[in-house]
Amino acid sequence: MSTELQSPAPRPGILDIAAYVPGKEHAPGVAKVYKLSSNETPLGASPKAIEAFQKAAASLERYPDGQAVELREAIASVHGLNAANLICGNGSDELLGLLCHVYLAPGDEGIITEHGFLVYKIQIMASGATPVVVKEKDCRVDVDAILAAVTAKTKMVFIANPGNPTGTYVPVEDIRRLQAGLPKNVILVLDAAYAEYVRRNDYEAGLELVSSNRNVVMTRTFSKIYGLAGLRIGWMYAPLAIIDALNRVRGPFNMNAPAIAAGAAAVRDQAFIATAADHNLEWLGKVTGALSSIGLKVTPSVANFVLIHFPNVDGKRAPEADEFLTSRGFILRAVRAYGLPNALRMTIGSAEANEGVVAALTEFMGRA
Repeated sequence: MSTELQSPAPRPGILDIAAYVPGKEHAPGVAKVYKLSSNETPLGASPKAIEAFQKAAASLERYPDGQAVELREAIASVHGLNAANLICGNGSDELLGLLCHVYLAPGDEGIITEHGFLVYKIQIMASGATPVVVKEKDCRVDVDAILAAVTAKTKMVFIANPGNPTGTYVPVEDIRRLQAGLPKNVILVLDAAYAEYVRRNDYEAGLELVSSNRNVVMTRTFSKIYGLAGLRIGWMYAPLAIIDALNRVRGPFNMNAPAIAAGAAAVRDQAFIATAADHNLEWLGKVTGALSSIGLKVTPSVANFVLIHFPNVDGKRAPEADEFLTSRGFILRAVRAYGLPNALRMTIGSAEANEGVVAALTEFMGRA
């Protein structure tokens, strides 16, 4: 018998996955830090959501409602949906993982785009399937390239709309054309995490497409405009057959009670959401204009962040800019892992934070 030490091994493919690395949070040695790396809202959560959260703290000894009825009914009421077609989770990340777990297997393929959210690739690989990466055109999803990549092995297509970290979006007519061109057994996943920020007449988050098709799902989150990232709340709108399948493997109490209560209160407070959207729209334009005026390329964004591209010259690349900004307390998101080594993503923050980044980058770009 061999005396060689052995240890448990994960199944094949798991160690090939590159773990997700969140944006940094700290700037050592800096008195005041502005965290603009995770697309969090500068307005925080609705006071009504905070009140609901605090009230739920009086009953922490009780299990939460395993069906999250209060939250699902609130979402359904605000968006005009059937609550039976909704499933809620510990962030939309959990729901994307459940979807891959249920509908992907070894030998299957899941299509993602060049600069798409990293979690898609992770969940595809975790399910034993193969991610197929499709090129984008100038940080924009290419519907024709996606359709050309579909094979008999394709089982899922992921579209972040708007995209992260690009901030660009796919017009509704192109999304419809994509869905029409997919085989009926392929699930089109529309991740609309930033939908509440978009102010474009040719944009739709996906509600109508889900309602009229059997192979489309839409995910949303409370981590962005709702200001509840710390509670991890996501939801999916999907055909009943898909909801039924996911509920069979979903954890029985996958959401905590304070999250359910706060989420329900937050989604009903649409006046607060409108204020957050207005703040973002104002500063999205100001920041884009100011950064463009100092010689930086900014990808046109409809979300709550901008993708800033730096000159490919010594001393003016994204890593140097990141170091310079961090030394002044401004934390942006490096996006090398997204195939954008010479860019930084900046969350639209408070007026003070936005003005500070513009001033710091003006200084950075003006250095000899």
